[in-house]
Amino acid sequence: QVQLVESGGGLVQAGGSLRLSCAVSGDTFSRYAMGWFRQAPGKERELVVAISRSSFSTYYADSVKGRFTVSRDNAKKTVSLQMNSLKPEDTAVYYCAAAGATRVLDILRHLDEYDYWGQGTQVTVSS
Repeated sequence: QVQLVESGGGLVQAGGSLRLSCAVSGDTFSRYAMGWFRQAPGKERELVVAISRSSFSTYYADSVKGRFTVSRDNAKKTVSLQMNSLKPEDTAVYYCAAAGATRVLDILRHLDEYDYWGQGTQVTVSS
């Protein structure tokens, strides 16, 4: 059973930074494409960033391009999300997700393509 545990959320002022981490256990991490989603109150869960198994391919939502950076360490079995220049509209619960059965360069953009999910971590950006 694959397990994902997020950490690093919190309260930050607008313009500040946070780094989220997701630790994965239970299977070979390098077999999974990874994504970070977020869900704000009253809104649907949306993809923020995605990264392929090899780290070669990445995807960023337009709303976070130039501010967020995704990375993964297959040896440490972690995926991280560095969030800079945070805005109040970034406030949400952030979820880490893993998708198996993908090719090395694939990135996945749809929620239902992901197989495993973390419990989420709250990010609150005050104005």
